[in-house]
Amino acid sequence: MKIKMKVEAEMKEITKVPAKAEQGMAGIGRRQGKSPRPNETAFDRELQAAEHGVKFSRHAAKRIEMRGVELSDSDMNRLNNAVERMAEKGARDALIWMKQTALVVSVKNRTVITAVDEESAKENIFTNIDSAAIL
Repeated sequence: MKIKMKVEAEMKEITKVPAKAEQGMAGIGRRQGKSPRPNETAFDRELQAAEHGVKFSRHAAKRIEMRGVELSDSDMNRLNNAVERMAEKGARDALIWMKQTALVVSVKNRTVITAVDEESAKENIFTNIDSAAIL
């Protein structure tokens, strides 16, 4: 009887769940590796990007605001047209110089990744860029 109780106590200790979640504790079968929108295809994402134009990542939006860069509707149209032309030519990641600001753009995702003003851009090196445009 004592042995059985000891084994049951050890089993309970083994199966205890930690009080706080740790990395890798997601339950099996809980949409692991699944897209947040399971029915969305690559074509749907491309169509949405084409309809709405270039997006700004949270990081890029923060940098633009922090550096006081203002993009008018005509600036956005020029940016959208440049990204569209780059996509047609097969560009993946681009540096676009516009209004004394360097914009690093993921052409494939139609997303501005970061923005660097002229003063901050001096002495900087931009890597993993396969194309550039000066607007």
